[in-house]
Amino acid sequence: MNFRIGFGYDVHQLVEGRDLILGGIKIEHTQGLLGHSDADVLIHAICDALLGAANMRDIGYHFPDNSEKTLGMDSKIILRDTVRLIATKGYRVGNIDATVCAQHPKLNPHIPAMQQCLADVIGIDPDAISIKATTTEHLGFVGREEGLAAYAVGLIEMIC
Repeated sequence: MNFRIGFGYDVHQLVEGRDLILGGIKIEHTQGLLGHSDADVLIHAICDALLGAANMRDIGYHFPDNSEKTLGMDSKIILRDTVRLIATKGYRVGNIDATVCAQHPKLNPHIPAMQQCLADVIGIDPDAISIKATTTEHLGFVGREEGLAAYAVGLIEMIC
């Protein structure tokens, strides 16, 4: 098998008046993430990892933040389309390992639902999706609760 690894990173500002969507699910919180789409930092980081692994540029290239077509878009659609894009080059998702950095809310109770949601969109076993949550010990913009960040690596494999 031909395996490739990609890395993704995303960050969005926390603001009043928006829903907090992470890993494709709504999480109750007093603030949500600001962005052109639903601003799901976890899905965006995963998409960049998968696109990078396939050498297909980045999420902004395929889903620009100045397009009416992507305005308010559900990031699950972006993920689904990313999986389809890498398939055009003969790849499928092997596994994903991701970390979300958030001071609040606490994300651990939501991880199984996020894993299942992402697995359903991608079409893989939830066990192939690792999601971890961490804080920044009150340091930086995440620690000041100004925003959230996510990091992801994705392994893709050539479909024989």
